[in-house]
Amino acid sequence: MRTITLLSASLLLASVFGAPAQAQVVAPTVSVTDIKALPTPLPLPYDEEADADADVTRAFERARVNGKRVLLNFGGDWCPDCRVFAGITELPEVKGFVAAHYEVVKIDVGRINKNLHIPARYGVEKLRGVPSVLIVAADGTLLNASNSSDLTNARGMTPQAIADWLAKFAAPAKNG
Repeated sequence: MRTITLLSASLLLASVFGAPAQAQVVAPTVSVTDIKALPTPLPLPYDEEADADADVTRAFERARVNGKRVLLNFGGDWCPDCRVFAGITELPEVKGFVAAHYEVVKIDVGRINKNLHIPARYGVEKLRGVPSVLIVAADGTLLNASNSSDLTNARGMTPQAIADWLAKFAAPAKNG
């Protein structure tokens, strides 16, 4: 009887305060503490000639097979914050973390006038800056509707803060 009461109390608390959808994934510890220490030149991550629709389709196919989430990274090579975000995600510890939890698609948006039909599929009618990052479950559910523009000021964030942000939405690794 006591077990049932504790279980009921736990369920009540979860319903009142909201139960997390999953256990929090631990972010990697980032070796670089300041963006000024990132390797230079910073990456130019966006391919203006890429077929973004095909890249997104392939990423979802892989995500369904391997249990990862899809990270849709919208931006342009002209954007300093996009390049900083790319530089942080290229750090070995962050790169390995992202590869373990996400299928990544880097989508060139030109001067915010190209490939905008892709975020619209997920209910994001207007990007509030770049980089805008949508985290989408393999079934197509957008997981970060209210904070897809959190990284638009990547230059003002620490590399660890960006790794922590990525961890908030990461799917637990399939093998553990």
